[in-house]
Amino acid sequence: MAMNDEKTNRVNFTAGRVNSFTCPAGKNEAYLWDIKATGFGIRAYASGKKSYIFQAAVNGKTKRSVIGPVDAWDIDTARQESNRLRMLADKGVAPSDEKRQRHSEALEIEAEQKRQMITLEQLWSVYVEANRSRWGDKHYNDHSKLIQPPGVPCGRGLTGRSKAGPLWSLRTARIAELTAEKLESWLNKEKESRPGSAAHAYRLLFACLTWCEESVEYTGLINIHNLKSKNLRRSVPKMKARSDVLSREQLPVWFKEMRRIPNQVIAAFTQVLLMTGCRRAELVNLKWTDVDFHWLTLTVRDKATSKGQELGSRTIPMTPYVTHLISALPRRNQWVFSSLYGTSGQLVEPRKSINPALLAAGLEGLTLHGLRRSFATLSEWCEAPAGIVAQIMGHKPSAIAEKHYKHRPIDLLRVWMDRIEVWMLEQGLVDYKVDTDIIHL
Repeated sequence: MAMNDEKTNRVNFTAGRVNSFTCPAGKNEAYLWDIKATGFGIRAYASGKKSYIFQAAVNGKTKRSVIGPVDAWDIDTARQESNRLRMLADKGVAPSDEKRQRHSEALEIEAEQKRQMITLEQLWSVYVEANRSRWGDKHYNDHSKLIQPPGVPCGRGLTGRSKAGPLWSLRTARIAELTAEKLESWLNKEKESRPGSAAHAYRLLFACLTWCEESVEYTGLINIHNLKSKNLRRSVPKMKARSDVLSREQLPVWFKEMRRIPNQVIAAFTQVLLMTGCRRAELVNLKWTDVDFHWLTLTVRDKATSKGQELGSRTIPMTPYVTHLISALPRRNQWVFSSLYGTSGQLVEPRKSINPALLAAGLEGLTLHGLRRSFATLSEWCEAPAGIVAQIMGHKPSAIAEKHYKHRPIDLLRVWMDRIEVWMLEQGLVDYKVDTDIIHL
């Protein structure tokens, strides 16, 4: 119908003819064709709407495309667009195909523009969520803290507020505009006040950027090789591995000051750390359901032992003195080491109480993780087998025999843990009365 109209209903498009053309009464639509440009026409609807259109036969089939509303296009511009579509049609390209291609190209350009505008804060959020299922809580929290804003309540008492994370100042930087010089300037500023945090942030930042470079969605945004200039690598603070550890001679004064800490939970927490060799997070997350007073065991949430492995757990003996300390703790909630101030009910930051005690003992600088190192070191005085100590502490097996052949029962671990505890208490001059009703509950 429209092709026949194109042969008969043809006029020279002028402003007057275009404005006066309407859809006749009783019809849904009508067509008017231009005499100067073949296939160029106007389609008028019963509603009064009118559009410039182009129509042509492509590969034996009639194809039609809307150029645009009559009130938005002038005649000459619409005719030029029609002539362009005519040349494509002569080459066998349908107007609809060409339109889809242009739309696809426009979307690609828009997507690339959005990619180029992505900031570190946006990328960091995507990166963390994409990898969260493979990480432990500590690793996830480390990433959150690196880019945290200042002034956020952080659970350190009722008035505790967070400091800006090391990456906070870079959060608005666009990934595509990161340069080695910009990162060097950021690192030099951060390491003035917190070199350890700056070095840690540098490593995790480049892990994120490497993931970005290898991701299909973000590939091409950055070039890691260009970012890691010599000057930038030289600016990374060189951190020495911590070696803080309690010696045998320091045990008396350490036990004396830890047992004098007014907060019963924190006093017990530090001593259990030393007596079990557990990680700080393992004890913080210890629940009352993990404590078995019948079989005298503790089940602690362990670190993942290999890449991609979910967190597991290990069960260790609960020695007499550790049982004495834990059984005396208040049962405020589900957590063994609880707090009246933390929002989660867990012990959050015990160092405010521990540091004065360490200062009084002349042991300032001893960290909580140093107590874990101390357990490993002091156990050698008892000639405990390395494999026994590693299993108690939750270290990965270091030999084939340890991995596949040696599965030590809890009673064997208890023999050595009891021996280590007795030796530590003797050296620390700790005198306490064992509550046999609790021990044999």
